[in-house]
Amino acid sequence: MEETESEKPREWEAEPSPAGCQSDLPSSSRLTLLYSTTIFLAREAFRRACLSGGAQQDWSQTFNLLWLTVPLGVFWSLLLGWVWLHLLEVPDPNVVPHYGTGVVVFGLSAVVELLGEPFWVLAQAQMFVKLKVIAESLSVILKSVLTAFFVLWLPHWGLYIFSLAQLLYTAVLVLCYVIYFTKLLGSSESTKQQTLPVSRITDLLPNITRSRAFVNWKEAKLTWSFFKQSFLKQILTEGERYVMTFLNVLNFGDQGKMKIL
Repeated sequence: MEETESEKPREWEAEPSPAGCQSDLPSSSRLTLLYSTTIFLAREAFRRACLSGGAQQDWSQTFNLLWLTVPLGVFWSLLLGWVWLHLLEVPDPNVVPHYGTGVVVFGLSAVVELLGEPFWVLAQAQMFVKLKVIAESLSVILKSVLTAFFVLWLPHWGLYIFSLAQLLYTAVLVLCYVIYFTKLLGSSESTKQQTLPVSRITDLLPNITRSRAFVNWKEAKLTWSFFKQSFLKQILTEGERYVMTFLNVLNFGDQGKMKIL
């Protein structure tokens, strides 16, 4: 007995995803690689070198060295942004719009995050673990909420969604550290404030004096040494993503699937 058309088992059909979001997934993966590479090249070695100082560490020179991550981050974001836009394959603007804007915003978010390096290193040196957990958790939560909101209500924004969410993440992260130390250093009765190597929030800003060198050259040489050692680590950690990005081993769709997996 033949089955009627209504009785025949129907094959499962996937419902279309919100316009722009599915096609933007591989592009967001490539933009994330741009961000992580810029951050690594600009700060990883500085963090390791500045946290290796002993009890006699001159924090004024250490902060001066850490502020060099900002112009270095600007340099790497401009250079890598040019590579991402002119040397690598650029997605079809009809399929993935706003890719150029995404490159600019992700590079900008990397520079914004570098503005908080002196605060982050000081917090790590003083073992303010709770501050780190709260700052990163709050940043991730707000980023996720913003992404979900725009995906549901403004899916046609495409890469604008991921770019704005990333910029919000870095801005909130830096603000958490700045606000915490501003309040801490403004309270003279705090026991934590008395153990800090600085007494005012302005002490964390670059300080140029004629009586001593701008940076501790021993720390600067150590930074260069750590950079050479860490470069191989970055290649090993993100190696498959660099291969997919620079050699075009996978197309954009397959790269999006790899990001999900």
